[in-house]
This record gives sequence, structure tokens and C-alpha cells, in this order.
Amino acid sequence: MNVATNLGGTFTFPGTRLTVHRMGYGAMQLPGPGVWGPPRDRNEAIAVLHEAVENGVNHIDTADFYGPHLSNQLIREALHPYRDGLVIVTKVGARRDDNKGWHGALSRQELIDAVHDNLRNLGIDSLHVVNLRIHPAMGNAAELVAEPFTVLAELQQQGLIQHLGVSAMSAAQLAAAQRIAPVVCVQNMYNVAHREDDTFIESLAQQGIAYVPFFPLGGFSPLQSSALNDIAASLQATPMQVALSWLLHRSPNMLLIPGTSSRAHLRENIQAASLNLSAEVLSELDALGAEMQWAAPHV
Repeated sequence: MNVATNLGGTFTFPGTRLTVHRMGYGAMQLPGPGVWGPPRDRNEAIAVLHEAVENGVNHIDTADFYGPHLSNQLIREALHPYRDGLVIVTKVGARRDDNKGWHGALSRQELIDAVHDNLRNLGIDSLHVVNLRIHPAMGNAAELVAEPFTVLAELQQQGLIQHLGVSAMSAAQLAAAQRIAPVVCVQNMYNVAHREDDTFIESLAQQGIAYVPFFPLGGFSPLQSSALNDIAASLQATPMQVALSWLLHRSPNMLLIPGTSSRAHLRENIQAASLNLSAEVLSELDALGAEMQWAAPHV
């Protein structure tokens, strides 16, 4: 059985030697409820990470503000020393407050501290990819990008970061970042119900830049659709497996990072990469966006 095929094939980040299977793993659900504090079941969280890499997953998405710190600490506990070919992608630009809120953290010192926190808690000397995240409440003005992305480019030149990406950004903000340093991936909210980035995805595919959808299954409130349920039943799959498979079919530059703290759910997610969707089914799914009941999570 070909692991790469079962994980949706492979993708190489542009201008790098980093090749990953398109079905990856997102570590956001490793900490406790609200992405805060220790996991409900620490042993299960560690087992999920072990099983993911044993099944060929070699792209893990994380952030040191998950927990905070706990997501990266669990990754280190479970997987360090890291096997060759494992790519860990992290994010900076956000922080948590004592009330479990999410806030922007884009000052020079905050970004430097965040990079060093990631390095320390992951137990590595250089980060594979760091995404600059702009908090949605700050807007999508291109002017927000230059100063913080310049800080990350300087840290890249120091060898603390190998490659740079962006998260929660518009096409104009991406262009502003690209004027400073190459960008290898964009991580934005996108799923079968939330399609605002359709044109953006096509542009990124032409540039060979990875598109990594967060909340691929709807976020904290899962996607709800009777039509999706019917399609899944006809394929003897779960609705969430169909939603993940649709993303893999959507564009060859699409990299998935569904998160879970359960080995059973991890197996379901991985199996979604082997689900073949016919042209007719894809057409039905393409038409679902306006019909589906879904609200964007505020994180």
C-alpha cells in the first residue's frame, strides 16, 4: 500500500527541499478545551502524535500560543528526536490572555520572543516554516504586514527560521509580504461551506505556493448539511471525510491539517485521503456553499 497515495500524494514547498504528504495533522486540539491548558487525556494526545507519523503524516501544523506552549511541548515529548522528513510548521503573531482570549502580538519583541518560544518548546535550533498570522480583528490592510514580516525575514537571515508563510491574510497582504521575502504557504480559513478564497487559491496554485485551509471541517461547530450527509452515506463515508476529500480534489496545492485529540478520529481523517469522488459528486459538493449552515469561529 502506497502511503503517499493514501495521504493524498505529495507537495514540495516552493524553493525548498521540504516535501510533505498532502494529508497532514493540526495540533490545535492537543491542549484542553478552548485550546487552553493540559489535554483531557495526555496519554491519548501523545498516542495521536505517534500514530500520525507512523501512518506517514510528515506535516504537522502548530503554534506556541496553543495551550499556550502545551501543543509544542506535547509534540516534543512524543516525537523528539524528530525523524528525517518531518516538517513542523508554526505560527506567530498571536497571544492568549488570562481569560483565554486571542489577541494580536505583532511587535518586534513579541515576534522575537515567539520564535524563541517555538524553538525552545519544540527542542530545535531552526524552524522549518513560520507563518505570520494577522488577527482578523486587525483588518486586512496591506500596511499591517511590512513591519512584522520584516522582523521574521531578519530572523530567517539569522538561521532561526528556514522558510516563511502567512496566515489569515488577503492577496494584497501576501503581495506585501512577498516584496520582503519569499512566501512558501498561505494558511487561511476555507472549507466546502466557506469559499471566499476560491480565486486566491487559483492564483497561489499558479505560483506553486501551498494553500493550507484551517477549520477544514467547520471549526468548533462542524459543517451541517443534509446534502453532505446524503453524499457521505452514498459513499459509505462520514460527512467529514467527504469534506476533507473535497479539499484534496479542490487544488493540487491544497495541504490539509485536520486536528484531533482522538486516534479514532485521526484514522477517519487519514482514510479520507483515499476517498475517490466522482465528477458528479464534486459538482454536487461545489454547489453546497450557499446552502450549508456554518458560522466562522472567532479565534
